[in-house]
Amino acid sequence: MAHPLPTRERPAGPAGPPPRVRRVSPAQRASAIARLVTAAVVGLVMMFPLYWMITIAFSPSADVVSRELQLWPSAWTLDNFRTIFGTFPAATWFGNSVVVTAIITVLTVSVNLLAGYAFAKLDFRGKGFVFLLVLSTMMVPVQVLMVAQFRLVTELGIYGTFWAVIFPSAASAFGIFLARQFIIAIPDELLEAARMDGAGTVRIFLQIILPLCKPLIAVLVLLTVMYQWNDFAWPLIALKDAQLFTLPIGLLYLQGQYGADYGAIMALALLSITPIVIMFLAFQKYFVQGLARSGIR
Repeated sequence: MAHPLPTRERPAGPAGPPPRVRRVSPAQRASAIARLVTAAVVGLVMMFPLYWMITIAFSPSADVVSRELQLWPSAWTLDNFRTIFGTFPAATWFGNSVVVTAIITVLTVSVNLLAGYAFAKLDFRGKGFVFLLVLSTMMVPVQVLMVAQFRLVTELGIYGTFWAVIFPSAASAFGIFLARQFIIAIPDELLEAARMDGAGTVRIFLQIILPLCKPLIAVLVLLTVMYQWNDFAWPLIALKDAQLFTLPIGLLYLQGQYGADYGAIMALALLSITPIVIMFLAFQKYFVQGLARSGIR
């Protein structure tokens, strides 16, 4: 015979105050709906170019040249991707972008971290003036700097090579400022304790500063990769051989050399943004954390 399970009765006690119900006025409800609709409309408008690029990249040529507006391809195809890989050296351009961006990222992040450590934790004569001089370069237009960069790479004899793109981008004033702001927040007591244990400047940087700078490194890597991967103006000036072109210059090469094949152009554009989108989604948490700890929001 099955016995019923005992039930636990709630002890009797003084009844608490009833929960307060927040009343929303019709005006507040209408305002919330209006904000939601506005955000949805703005989001759709901002996402439409990306959707249109994807649609054209996978559309057949008949849909691309059609005078009728087609928001959805009549048939999904990979012909445009076959065109850019079969007719144009898209794989070479992609590889060039990967090599140039990787070397610049390693150099830039290393220089920015070392300079930020020096400005934040080391004492030397003229530190404030030198740091102010570095910050002042952020006020100079990029187009003005390109003139000096062009003369520099020409006199060094590296014009037309990858090093003409890499060498002028080996440091970033904004990256140095970001690194300095992040490292200056690290307590000095940690460094003093390391010095009492006999650690030198290099050992302190490698064993104490670097492990605490993981969010900063993620931010510097992401910002550098995004900028260098999409950089168009300087590689266009510094490179002259089509086999050395990067993806942004390849897009211009597609349009200028062989006419306006918009399907192929959109396919190459989609190929060029895919690594950046994947990288941003993978490191988004570190990106936000690093910017927040650097005091830049």
